[in-house]
Amino acid sequence: MLLRFRLANHRSIREEHELSLIGTEFNEGTARKTVLRNKGRAVTVLPVAGVFGANASGKSNLLSGLRFMRTAVRDSVTEWVRSPDSVPREPFKLDLSSRDETTLFEVDLLLGADPVRYTYGFELSDERVEAEWLHAYPQGRRQVWFDRDAARADGGGDEFTFPGVGFRGRSTDLTAFTRPNALFLSVGATLNDIQLSAIHRWFNDNFWLITPGADVASRTEWTQRLLTDAKEAPKYAADIVGLLSIADLGLTGVDIDRESGDVRLRHRMKAGGDIALDFLREESLGTHAWFAFLGPLVTVLETGAVLLVDELDSSLHPTLTAEVVRLFQDADANPKGAQLIFTTHDATLLGSPVLDRPLDRDQIWITSKLRSGETELYPLVDAKPRPDENLERGYLRGRYGGIPRISAGKIPRERSRQLAEKGSA
Repeated sequence: MLLRFRLANHRSIREEHELSLIGTEFNEGTARKTVLRNKGRAVTVLPVAGVFGANASGKSNLLSGLRFMRTAVRDSVTEWVRSPDSVPREPFKLDLSSRDETTLFEVDLLLGADPVRYTYGFELSDERVEAEWLHAYPQGRRQVWFDRDAARADGGGDEFTFPGVGFRGRSTDLTAFTRPNALFLSVGATLNDIQLSAIHRWFNDNFWLITPGADVASRTEWTQRLLTDAKEAPKYAADIVGLLSIADLGLTGVDIDRESGDVRLRHRMKAGGDIALDFLREESLGTHAWFAFLGPLVTVLETGAVLLVDELDSSLHPTLTAEVVRLFQDADANPKGAQLIFTTHDATLLGSPVLDRPLDRDQIWITSKLRSGETELYPLVDAKPRPDENLERGYLRGRYGGIPRISAGKIPRERSRQLAEKGSA
């Protein structure tokens, strides 16, 4: 379970920012209790976080940072070896000094049957891993499993420290196999270290990203596989068919060709009975979008993973968008604690509690682009909204920031001006 994510100097996110999924006093019941305690009180974790903001404000770059961290953990040993003196990072480009500064990624996690909190992070330059650390907190007490710091190294290589008894692996062997541009965590998992493999596995199984349009074909195949595969279908098929039926009231069932893997949805006929429609040619774009969404959705719910969705409103109708949020919020429907982090422009998710707003106040985050081109990320609760406040109205009126700085009529006036100049030329 993800507790926090920190990053800096990645794409438009120049300064250090933190996305927190820790429940606050503004939460009204969606946060879930954990074994963690702070000042004698149980720490709660949010199953959902929604990020709102204007176009080009950096919402997608936040999700990109999460995905980059996952990719680095998975691929730094096998993929980055092709360029042993470089790291494929993306620092802030609108300030040339950013190239000389490190890029930071850090997560706080809660893992295990008897959950333990872990903090794992690293800093990258263009050439190498400049720092890396992994700390565990069994019974709330910090254990430094390892710290890595290139700047403290005397001569070549890195300086690794393994204080205490927290990390029990073959530290000498693992450090010897760690290239300057490879993560120690990745090396340890590759060489089957039990402790490091557990953390590595979490990254491998989380941060599934859904993007609008680009990956629809692969997600459609994902859903088809869960319906047709002999091993997967018993676990997922009924769930998928049920969710399809809710979104399309005329759906009566699904026909599956076991040999080809083709799927045809059956629809109720006006005169009685039903008929199977060709999925590619006869189903609506809305049905295609929902079908493609279901493969990742049910997988994440089944495994208790973290799902990232960029522009959730681009894929789904507002009613379905709200229902997806409620699905993750519901402890009975989401018993394994899967989490959803999404970006959106859909302000209807911010309505009043009277209108069944699906998000609590501390689940809402805002991105805003500064004049320097940097992204600023902050929680809506910084504005201390009242429990009965209509957040949609406040957001659209600019009370919380994160909306385009465009006055009414500015775009048509600019267009008219351009046409007038062409006419007088």
